[in-house]
Amino acid sequence: MSENIYLPSIATVTEVRPETPDISTFVVTLDDPQLKESFTYEPGQFAEVSIFGVGECPIGIASSPTWKGFLEFCVRAVGTVTNAVHDLEVGDKLGVRGPLGNSWPTEEIEGKDLLFIGGGIGLPPLRSLIQYVLDHRERYGAVEIIYGARSPQDLVYKQELKQWEERADVELYVTVDVGDETWDGPVGFVPPFLREINPVPENKVTFTCGPPIMIKLVVQALEEMGYADANIITTLEMKMKCGVGKCGRCNIGDRYICRDGPVFSFEQLRRIPGALEA
Repeated sequence: MSENIYLPSIATVTEVRPETPDISTFVVTLDDPQLKESFTYEPGQFAEVSIFGVGECPIGIASSPTWKGFLEFCVRAVGTVTNAVHDLEVGDKLGVRGPLGNSWPTEEIEGKDLLFIGGGIGLPPLRSLIQYVLDHRERYGAVEIIYGARSPQDLVYKQELKQWEERADVELYVTVDVGDETWDGPVGFVPPFLREINPVPENKVTFTCGPPIMIKLVVQALEEMGYADANIITTLEMKMKCGVGKCGRCNIGDRYICRDGPVFSFEQLRRIPGALEA
């Protein structure tokens, strides 16, 4: 991107896809033709998305780097900037600063079986890696995906969930906290659902993202199942602000989540004072 890490590049909204009543996916393309072609990133990285006259906020890149020419951001309307993002329409302009942060470990997990555990808006950061793995399927072992949301209406990427379910090389499990007349699948929270599925830990790396309480209980369950902390990986992007380690908001111990993360294994997090309590 720009040589100035504080300077956003101008982008245009090319598509808006509603996912839930308060979550939408925004597809954007960079206006500079050279940047559009040269922009590269890794699964798990994020960008600072800015709305002119309003502000900026860090948002994970939800698309896979194997998809060229555009970026996707899945955004929940929860604050000033994200509500302004939700006001955008096709053709509107925004700023993109990035890519920033580290990434999911794509090379280190080659040959491993993979378990993805997401809750609610926690699926988009995982989706970037899931789609990358599926686009390089021959490099990885078995793929299991466990996903939960508050209700059937709160599930994101409904069409992709159907596609993953139809694949012979993916095991997909979906649950909702509260069902309704439209739902005939499992009902219950993700952590007990995980225990019920009881995926074996041998030769497996797991990636989890979701509400903090879900992650806490998921990690407890995984550890009881025999998963090593080094093989439990998460992202802490919700704690970030400036994206370049200057504002201090995401400082934990001697680390800055935006600069040293947002991706960490739980083995790493247990070595950082206060990381698991922050």
